[in-house]
Amino acid sequence: MRLAAYPAFTATAFQARLAYRNQVWASVFGELVATFAYIAVWTAAFAGAGSAAGITLPEMITYVLIAGPLLHWRTDRMINEVGESVRTGDVTVFLLKPLQYPGFLAASHFGQYAFDQLVVTLPVAIIVGLIVGLLPPASLFHGLMFLPYAVLSWLMLFCLACLAGLLAFWLMTVFALEWFLKGIMALASGAIVPLWFMPSALANVLGYLPFAWVSYYPSAVYLGKLGVAESWFHFGIGFAWLLVLGSFLGWLWARARHRLVVQGG
Repeated sequence: MRLAAYPAFTATAFQARLAYRNQVWASVFGELVATFAYIAVWTAAFAGAGSAAGITLPEMITYVLIAGPLLHWRTDRMINEVGESVRTGDVTVFLLKPLQYPGFLAASHFGQYAFDQLVVTLPVAIIVGLIVGLLPPASLFHGLMFLPYAVLSWLMLFCLACLAGLLAFWLMTVFALEWFLKGIMALASGAIVPLWFMPSALANVLGYLPFAWVSYYPSAVYLGKLGVAESWFHFGIGFAWLLVLGSFLGWLWARARHRLVVQGG
């Protein structure tokens, strides 16, 4: 199948989400509550202090929105979808089609991600901006550099989630995998607590693991916490990690296909 066919999966996934209007309102409300809860926590943490670790409260509020709903999308949908396909055997359909299953997942879930950003995250950002205020990018360079970092973030999280989902071919369940990835991402991605607030030894380790490129580094670039040279340097490391994860994902899918054929006799 030609690459031009994959955007059709993206458009279909986007349109499918339009059918669940009540779920959209619930998602907006839930994201709004969660965002303001984090803002309340950090507001209390900064009470009486102008800054902490060189970070001001307005910067932290902006970080909460970027590192959370903007970049840290729901991976449980994809992991559960892969697990259900393996459990029911529906995944065998993809062995009969001229397409790569990971490619289909990427196209489909990018459509869902685009829908969430336009219909859920954007209204939340507008409300947060009107009530407590949001900061613009630190500079033109940091604003422009944030864009490739955001793409890198999405691809990095997709690879991690897809790798976790494909393990269902061996484990036959994804429940533990879903919670395991959530736990790892909560600690290591910086979505909840930025690396600059962690002990230096722990931050130094997490800062070179791929999880940090999902939330922490894109947000740090947007806020200007990385200089020009540092921004390019860390982007290069993140891109190298993406190549490693992408290669491993291709290898794991090839192994999963052979395993599926053997199970099917």
